Amino acid sequence: MLKSDSTNKLRSLRILGIRGIPAQHGGFETFAECLALYLNARGWDITVYCQTKGEGKDFDDHYQGIRRHNIYINQDGPFGTVVFDWRAVCHAAKFSDLVLTLGYNTAIFGIVFRLSGIVHLINMDGIEWHRKKWTPLQKTWLYVNERCACWFGNHLIADHPEIKAHHASNISPDKITMIPYGANFLLDADADAALLAPYDLTANQYAIVIARAEPENSILEIVEAFSRKPRGISLVVLGQYEPGKNAYHKKVMAAASDEVKFVGAIYGKPVINSLRYHARLYIHGHTVGGTNPSLVEALGASLPVLAHGNKFNRWVTGTGANFFKSADECAQQLDLILDDERALSKMKAQSIKRFNGEYGWPNILAQYESLLTKWTALTQNKKNL
Repeated sequence: MLKSDSTNKLRSLRILGIRGIPAQHGGFETFAECLALYLNARGWDITVYCQTKGEGKDFDDHYQGIRRHNIYINQDGPFGTVVFDWRAVCHAAKFSDLVLTLGYNTAIFGIVFRLSGIVHLINMDGIEWHRKKWTPLQKTWLYVNERCACWFGNHLIADHPEIKAHHASNISPDKITMIPYGANFLLDADADAALLAPYDLTANQYAIVIARAEPENSILEIVEAFSRKPRGISLVVLGQYEPGKNAYHKKVMAAASDEVKFVGAIYGKPVINSLRYHARLYIHGHTVGGTNPSLVEALGASLPVLAHGNKFNRWVTGTGANFFKSADECAQQLDLILDDERALSKMKAQSIKRFNGEYGWPNILAQYESLLTKWTALTQNKKNL
């Protein structure tokens, strides 16, 4: 086994399980970038594994002081991701560094770290095999890998108390640390209202939904509820909709009134920040998962929140949000709050309070560093493992 690539830093970490940085694909990439930059600034030697499309020899480069190990993958889709994860594990196992994997979708590969004596921490994300979009075979794969993470990981990280409770039914609670997802607090200076113009939107005159176009995110229920009568504002729905290819997408778009705007998938942070910050209301329909990034980011944008009333969302938002369980309840809530400036102002204040108490990046990243430091010390003294 090789020593760390670092020659002058005592604490070294390798981050696996994402497509890479800078963040382009979602919450885990955003978290990985924030964590890597934070730790690097505090003297850590960080390597992030990045998936690169095509063929060629793996190579290292750097992004803002972070080492990126780039692995060429020529396969598309989930299979390509599995191949990438396997190759990343095999490369990381050559070194003695602490390993953090984000997600458990290929946790079976963690046996390589266990057999090599490498300390391996795993962020368990949500309960993936509960999601409706997966086939029975895919659900089986995810379920098996969830159990493998419990067996092979030295320590697990849960982003929500309910996720910790779920895994504590299989392993000791002492093997799990709960640290929620974080976000930046948005200020007016972070959100240029001029960026709304291409979408024909006016600040405070639209509600917004930011979610993958899947049944488990209650998109159909939200669109149906909003479209039951004229609202006098728009409903902005982000995400890629292909009604010619996807029956659910077709059903959602067919249910929409002319006040619903499908603006496509948007990844540019300045545009998303502006769309989120200037919205009148954020509607969150996720029914599966832990501390969902888009919900935390809505709190960080000081948005009033109307969320699906499951145990995950209720903990994330605290008592300051309003909730629904069906299209009928969603419509009732929209009738109650959309035109009630006093209610929206109160909900906004509660979002700010909840965010500042739980989800600011400095607080979240400091918790991660504390946990990682503990395990790094053990990598340097393996007789304590």
